[in-house]
Amino acid sequence: MSLAPLLDAPGTIPLHAFAAMAAFALGIVQFAAPKGTLPHRTIGWIWVLLMFTVAISSFWIHEIRLVGPFSPIHLLSIFAPIMLVLAVLHARRHNVGAHKKAMISIFFGALIVAGVFTFLPGRIMHAVVFGS
Repeated sequence: MSLAPLLDAPGTIPLHAFAAMAAFALGIVQFAAPKGTLPHRTIGWIWVLLMFTVAISSFWIHEIRLVGPFSPIHLLSIFAPIMLVLAVLHARRHNVGAHKKAMISIFFGALIVAGVFTFLPGRIMHAVVFGS
């Protein structure tokens, strides 16, 4: 394992990847930690900012081009910020069930599902984990 392919990557790819890795780690912490506490809310806001960074930075990543400069994965980049806003609104309105469902959906859709695709051969994260 070597971070060299990621650190040598062009443009916003390192920002995107490091924000996604941090969001993944904080997401795991959030699943395990007590809910409704000050630490949960603080980590939650950090997670939301990281996920906005992941989503917005993806619009400057064009490694896979299927529709102009974009790929179907960019649909998640539109979906994630919308869902983040809705999830925060649910929390502020004390609709815990809807908040939980939205946050879990974002975590699995935007981090797990999209993340799996980054480990396909020929992708930068594949080179990071498995070598060239």
